[in-house]
Amino acid sequence: VQLQASGGGLVQPGGSLRLSCAASGISLDDHAVGWFRQAPGKEREAVSCISSVDRSTHYADSVKGRFTISRDNAKNTVYLEMNSLEPEDTAIYYCAADYTVTGAVPTTTAHYDYWGQGTQVTVSS
Repeated sequence: VQLQASGGGLVQPGGSLRLSCAASGISLDDHAVGWFRQAPGKEREAVSCISSVDRSTHYADSVKGRFTISRDNAKNTVYLEMNSLEPEDTAIYYCAADYTVTGAVPTTTAHYDYWGQGTQVTVSS
């Protein structure tokens, strides 16, 4: 099983990035998928998560209205569109998958079975 997170980079404040989480070895059809981030000296936190069944979503308050999570089951990939980026968004972003065939949207790291390697997002002028 492998989750490949990509799309990070250096962007100026107000800019945009789209992160991708491509899975191999599992089908994301029956997995909830979450994007988490971890900044230096801080705990890993849930940014946005999407359920497997009805595409229910969760967003951290700090990213509501700026980030959008979506999934393309045909490509076995989940995306995180990030707009109006702020320096506070700087972190390593990880995607994770949780086997569940419910509408649950888990937001804690303990729920997730598989993790990607992370992609660095740096927002700076």
